[in-house]
Amino acid sequence: MSQASNQLTGLDWERTRFHDYPGDPRNLKGHIQHGDILINSTGRGTLGRVGRFTGCPDNKPCIADTHVTVARVDRSAWDERFAFYYLGSSLFSDYMNSNLVVGSTNQIELSNDGLSNSPGIMPPLDEQWRISDFLDAETGRIDRLIFLREQQFSALTERASAEVSERFFPGILASPLGDYPWRWLPKLDSSTPLVRLGYVCRIQGGVTLDGTREIDDKSVTRPYLRVANVQADHVDLSSVSEITVPLPVAARSALRPGDVLMTEGGDIDKLGRGTVWRGEIPGALHQNHIFALRPDKNRLDPEYLALLTQSLHGRCYFESTGVRSTNLASTNSTKVLAFPIPLPKLSRQRELIAIVHKSLGSTREAKDGIERQISLLAERRQALITAAVTGQMDVTTAGRAAVG
Repeated sequence: MSQASNQLTGLDWERTRFHDYPGDPRNLKGHIQHGDILINSTGRGTLGRVGRFTGCPDNKPCIADTHVTVARVDRSAWDERFAFYYLGSSLFSDYMNSNLVVGSTNQIELSNDGLSNSPGIMPPLDEQWRISDFLDAETGRIDRLIFLREQQFSALTERASAEVSERFFPGILASPLGDYPWRWLPKLDSSTPLVRLGYVCRIQGGVTLDGTREIDDKSVTRPYLRVANVQADHVDLSSVSEITVPLPVAARSALRPGDVLMTEGGDIDKLGRGTVWRGEIPGALHQNHIFALRPDKNRLDPEYLALLTQSLHGRCYFESTGVRSTNLASTNSTKVLAFPIPLPKLSRQRELIAIVHKSLGSTREAKDGIERQISLLAERRQALITAAVTGQMDVTTAGRAAVG
């Protein structure tokens, strides 16, 4: 969720999906009203995220999907803003993880029955209002700082993409439209052929979640990469699931060092961007929504391929060939293998890799620094909310200090 769009409510409207409905949507199950608290009720890394609904930007009726729990507070006892902050505090998060999470290794959910019977903090309403006013102001300041840091991070990401693009395709940022069908491509050096990726790379499918799959004594339990683990330019291993599958299934979906990972779908601006798997977790498998591209290493360097997918050419190709849905997009193995790549000699590929990596070193350091700042700001925000709703902080005194 982008901090840029969740100030005071925790909702990111840029990810909204729109559907036509012939009747009155307010009669549907899941219709949400002003002041409702929305809790993400499934998924590792997303379970427990909280939002407060204050109306749609276009004033149309809104429906929560089945992965969202809608909590409607009794306003005679609980201020909706205070409830939002309490349910997003570390105190409640710890309680939720210990008492309300149900499900298997591969899929976890929030127990709605347990949620309805959960304890809550309910000071007098006038005190709740004071705490909510204080947190509105203070978290708003933090959110604005995070928003500015995210803008800086995005600018650095664009700079890195421009560096890769211009190095691999000289003139691509300023060239007029070229020949159909890849009109964004400048004229390439005659010594560098443009070939389909499938000529020098094969693609491996991943493991499909299947609750009916038979598990026997020869089955194995392995680490399992999900879509959330594959980012635009790195692999996020902060939360890795495990899956138990028959040995032949594991063998067909095992990752090898040098594989280039690419997600099947997601945000439009990240579609088709690959990152190299370096064998960080031995024996790891991958989900069926992740492509594992395995280059012929005698003709194509994995690092070179990953950088190509992050270039303007890679972005244009996958965005133009992807299937769009609102702000999301998806691709498939046929389109991935049809990706046209310039294929210089292996020695030249490695020269380009070294030049680009050296150039991008300072950019990567700056992005790492910004990510640390965002993380610290988010921790500060969470600590402030928890201290305020639990009474560890006198918001009247703290508010005066903040004003002074």
